[in-house]
Amino acid sequence: MTFTKIIGGALALGVAAQAAYTIQDSYDSTNFFDGFEFFNEPDPTNGFVNYVSATEANAMSLAGYANGGIYLGVDANTTNPTNGRSSVRVSSKKTYSQGLIIADIAHQPAAVCGSWPAFWTVGPNWPSSGEIDIIEGVNMGTNTTYTLHTGSGCTFSQGDCNYPGTGTSGCPTASNDVLTLADGFNAIGGGIFALEWTSSAINIFFFPRTGSIPQDIAAGKPDPSKWGSPQTSFSGSGCDIPSHFKDNQIVFDTTFCGDWAGKVWPYDPVCSKKAATCQDYVAANPTAFKDTYWLINSVKVYSGATNGTAISRRRFHA
Repeated sequence: MTFTKIIGGALALGVAAQAAYTIQDSYDSTNFFDGFEFFNEPDPTNGFVNYVSATEANAMSLAGYANGGIYLGVDANTTNPTNGRSSVRVSSKKTYSQGLIIADIAHQPAAVCGSWPAFWTVGPNWPSSGEIDIIEGVNMGTNTTYTLHTGSGCTFSQGDCNYPGTGTSGCPTASNDVLTLADGFNAIGGGIFALEWTSSAINIFFFPRTGSIPQDIAAGKPDPSKWGSPQTSFSGSGCDIPSHFKDNQIVFDTTFCGDWAGKVWPYDPVCSKKAATCQDYVAANPTAFKDTYWLINSVKVYSGATNGTAISRRRFHA
């Protein structure tokens, strides 16, 4: 893999004329690090991780460009890091309320004990503005779990999404598709995840690289009405989506152990045999994480569907 460190780039925008959805923002190897910011605060999920700044990520070669895509990796060299294994968490500078988010991903972090990678969206004052988990799994997991987290008063057929009322589970649904996560995903060269978020439904689609990607996506004129059934659909009268999901950032991260991977460690028949605790294993085995990286070809956000126009806001910092 040829690796290039972070460089600048102009925001690439375009318009798909006469389409149900039109392009609003496009993040790729020309501009990704202009549109995303690095999170380097303590992990809210209590992981054994040291999220680094852009400057640190650049110096450690944990973020940059590789093979025409965006590389987001972890430290696979340091044994027994004091403050957790160094990793990257990035969030879009803009926030979104409804729309169509299409992520073309070539590689996800490989399945390894202790890891917890995720591609998701999240709003302010968590969980009151919602969280949508698109790619998420831990340890040696083989398929992604699609999950929503909200404040009280949001229920779908998948369950009550209220975080305080349901612990950390939210309302999850397993994809039951080994191509959606980690090793199965990487073996086919990746694929495309699409989140269609309207006032009446949150639908998640997956298209593997192996010949099933709709032509309208490649043409820049996506039309979800032609894609068939999504892998999961959150809809119904039990949740007012616009009031529970708004102003979400798009997030990629990889953490370790913490509230999920660490919590289930004692019950994992493979991982629990490797070390007494998740943190012990992650600290002592840096080379186990050499394939723990994201390689993202692009993330595109579309707006203007028949169910309403997506709203984006740029986040400003003092």
